[in-house]
Amino acid sequence: MLNYHHLRYFREVARDGHLTRTAERLNVSQSALSTQIKTLEERLGHALFARKGRQLHLTEVGRIALDHADRIFEVGDELLATLSGTHGTEAPLRIGAVSTLSRNFQLQFLTPLLAKRDVDIILKSGNLHDLFSALRALALDVVLTTDIPEGATRDGLIAHKLAEQPVGLHGVPKLLRAGTLRDLLTNVPVIVPTESAIRTGFDALVARLGALPRIAASVDDMAMVRLLAREGVGLALAPEVVFADEIADGRIAAAGLDLGLVEPFYAVTVKRAFPHPRLEALIAHK
Repeated sequence: MLNYHHLRYFREVARDGHLTRTAERLNVSQSALSTQIKTLEERLGHALFARKGRQLHLTEVGRIALDHADRIFEVGDELLATLSGTHGTEAPLRIGAVSTLSRNFQLQFLTPLLAKRDVDIILKSGNLHDLFSALRALALDVVLTTDIPEGATRDGLIAHKLAEQPVGLHGVPKLLRAGTLRDLLTNVPVIVPTESAIRTGFDALVARLGALPRIAASVDDMAMVRLLAREGVGLALAPEVVFADEIADGRIAAAGLDLGLVEPFYAVTVKRAFPHPRLEALIAHK
């Protein structure tokens, strides 16, 4: 094991370049300080200093060791600052997002931080089970999702509802025909999600209408849904946020029919004594 007490003494001597001066500043004997550094050199297997007159100069290994020591003690200072609430250099905000979640929605959530550019962001995609496991293990600060599994509250997770958007049919203008919803679903191919609350609601809707929809594709990944819709494969069943860019430039339009379906968006956290300092404001921003 590396003795960090020895490492700290080495760092102080490296900064001064003079053993006697460092011993006086730290109020320790010169011999004790020298012994600490020799012990560290023996542990590392290399000399850290070369003596030139009364001055100590770092060897190549000494420069490498000093670089690592600086980073080690900076992280220690960050730890103390975090636990004391003074927050020096902030830790990165670690965000998990379900892989099927709209990229546009993720960008909307992150926009307040991206505009400031004063905190690092780590964004991880994955399935809900793995993301929630990472959240409980404090490896993530928040998880973005549209689905809250049964028992999440019992497991200590807190779901913050960020938004709720109507789910509609979206596609290239040439596929949007006038008529009833039943006619549209019968005559125009549709792109639908696989197993999800939206798919369950859609299946119930077509059953009530007595329609037999032409399923062009069943897709979970919203990036692929956007691509298929832009290519005119069919009308995509999704919230408007998924197609924000395409709707703005006229490549995609909404059918304008009320399906009676909505999709919620959540930021899920776990109760912590020391949450990331930016998280509360980011969730409240909505």
